[in-house]
Amino acid sequence: MINIAAILFYLFSGVLLSSAMMVVTARNTVHGVLFLILAFFNAAGLFILANAEFLALLLVVVYVGAVAVLFLFVVMMLNVEMGNIQKTAREYSVAGGLIGGTLAVELILMLYSWNTSPEAFEMISSPISKDGVTNTQALGNLIYTHYALIFQASGIILLIAMVGAIVLTLRHREGIRRQKIGDQLARDPKDSVSLVDISPGSGI
Repeated sequence: MINIAAILFYLFSGVLLSSAMMVVTARNTVHGVLFLILAFFNAAGLFILANAEFLALLLVVVYVGAVAVLFLFVVMMLNVEMGNIQKTAREYSVAGGLIGGTLAVELILMLYSWNTSPEAFEMISSPISKDGVTNTQALGNLIYTHYALIFQASGIILLIAMVGAIVLTLRHREGIRRQKIGDQLARDPKDSVSLVDISPGSGI
C-alpha cells in the first residue's frame, strides 16, 4: 500500500532543502527571494502533514504574504549591483567562515547529544487534546500563559531590530526640507496666521 503522507513528506522536504540552498547560492537577489517564498510554501506543507494547520496558515499569510513580498519589493527597488556584493563578501569571508564554522560545530554537538522524549511520539500521534481543544487554542494557551514573558521579550527584540534597521538605512540628503515637529508645536498661531478685514465689494 502506498503511503501518501510519506511521499509528500519527502517531496516537501526535498524541495524545501533545495530551495533553501538556492536562496544562499543564487546570484540574482530577486531569484533568491523567490526561492525563499518557495521554501516557505513547502515548510507550510510539512506543518500540515504534522497536523499543525494554524502554523502552516500563519507561515503562508505572514511570511509569504507580507515579509517575503516586502523583501522582494525592497530588493527590486534597491537594484543592488552584484559587483558590490561580491566585493563585500570577499572582505568578510574570513569572519563569515569563522562564524559559520562555529555554528556548524554547535549544530553537530546538538545533534550528537539529542535525546527524544518518549512523550513526543504520543504528542505526534494525538496532536489534539482529549478535551477537544484545537491546535490554535492550545497554542494560544501555551504562549500567553507559560511563555508570556518570552513572547513579550521577543516582541521587544523585534521592535529594537526594526528601529535599528531604520537608523542604519536613514540617509540625510542636502537640499531637502524635512519636517521639524518641535518647531511646529512651538509655533505661535499669531505669527503664522493673520486676519485681514476686507470691505464688501472692494475685492482684494
